[in-house]
Amino acid sequence: MSLPPSLPPSLSPSASGDTFRRVHTWVFDLDNTLYPAHHDLWGQIDARMKAYISDLLGIAPEEAFRIQKDYYRRYGTSLRGLMIEHKVEPAAFLAHVHDVDLTGLDAAPRLAAAIEALPGQKLVYTNGSERHARNVLGKLGMDAHFAAVHDIVAAEFHPKPTEEAYTRFLSAHGVDPARSAMFEDLARNLEVPHRLGMLTVLVVPPGQTVAARESWEFEGREDAYVDHVTEDLAGFLETVAEAAGN
Repeated sequence: MSLPPSLPPSLSPSASGDTFRRVHTWVFDLDNTLYPAHHDLWGQIDARMKAYISDLLGIAPEEAFRIQKDYYRRYGTSLRGLMIEHKVEPAAFLAHVHDVDLTGLDAAPRLAAAIEALPGQKLVYTNGSERHARNVLGKLGMDAHFAAVHDIVAAEFHPKPTEEAYTRFLSAHGVDPARSAMFEDLARNLEVPHRLGMLTVLVVPPGQTVAARESWEFEGREDAYVDHVTEDLAGFLETVAEAAGN
């Protein structure tokens, strides 16, 4: 695991009240965004992907992990790379990697209330599966607050951060990018939304503690396409709701 670079200072949402008043659609990534990155969910998913690739290709786990991360970087998701390079059936892959233990994931009533208080529609946009997203949202106690989950199947397996993935998402849900905000834990997934006109918010864990990440996954954190940075998503959204007129 690599340590993240230093982050730019967080921009106060209250200082840009008019900016957030124009937002009608609030779009949230799922993993390591709507729940803290210190939970082991992503670690479980990562390990299950490695095991799947190892079994699929008959290779050592270390080589499977190298391929997994190489495909993730080049194709947006490891699944996309496996589909292109090895003709993998996506449904079986998604069912396997998302068969994780959610026991340690607690409800997040403060965050749920902050999301509920936002004006307009709320959507989840994930490179994972809808089933996984619904399971996680149910544990967090916020499933009812989202109008829809846009998953990798709905995206026809075109993953973030590609522009095609975002344009498909915007079209599918009738989202006006000029009136929307995107919340993500990976800066690279905010570049296209920013270019399309969305406000962008990078969600990072307190004290720079992160789930297992490659060094390249920290790239872009200091770039201009990151409009806001927050270590406290619930607190940020509470301030945003107030700034937006609630």
